[in-house]
Amino acid sequence: MKVLGVDPGLTRCGVGVVDGVAGRPLTMAGVGVVRTPTDADIAHRLVLIERGIEEWLDEQRPDCVAVERVFSQHNVRTVMGTAQASAVAMLCAARRGLPVALHTPSEVKAAVTGSGRADKAQVGAMVTRLLRLDAPPKPADAADALALAICHIWRAPAVNRLQQAHAVNRLQQAQAAARARPAPAPVRRTPARAPGPRPGTPQKGTTR
Repeated sequence: MKVLGVDPGLTRCGVGVVDGVAGRPLTMAGVGVVRTPTDADIAHRLVLIERGIEEWLDEQRPDCVAVERVFSQHNVRTVMGTAQASAVAMLCAARRGLPVALHTPSEVKAAVTGSGRADKAQVGAMVTRLLRLDAPPKPADAADALALAICHIWRAPAVNRLQQAHAVNRLQQAQAAARARPAPAPVRRTPARAPGPRPGTPQKGTTR
């Protein structure tokens, strides 16, 4: 499985690609950052992010895209910019028919370091170790993108099994409900009667 991880942001959008499967050594296929000028208007910055992600998709050809799930912060302006960049990444993936997975920061930290409260330095150190790199990727947004991809590779089998279990459970419930539903009562058909004589029509054996 080849996963493109995206750590969304307007100024720096981290991008990292990891190849491998759960339970085996992982390989980094690429890492970088899509940057936009802070003095540009938001619409233009989003276009630049789209172009940058499209270039990564063209070059790496991932099987799916993992994006950090936006969570509430005190700085509403930062949240809005992160959400907009996240939407661009999901749009680029969906346009190509690629599956999109969202992971919260705590899920990523817990998957990579074992603690959902790990700081960026700890995440970077574990990413370096897991991918057998010479040094932590810089800036931290790049390391976070790789951590997203690692998290998805490790969580995907469990998520798939959970989804399959839910699907089987729903099917069993539907079948049980169908068996418990009473059979419809048979429809009784009334035999058609022969048409009687018209009013005023003389009967046989009678005279007017």
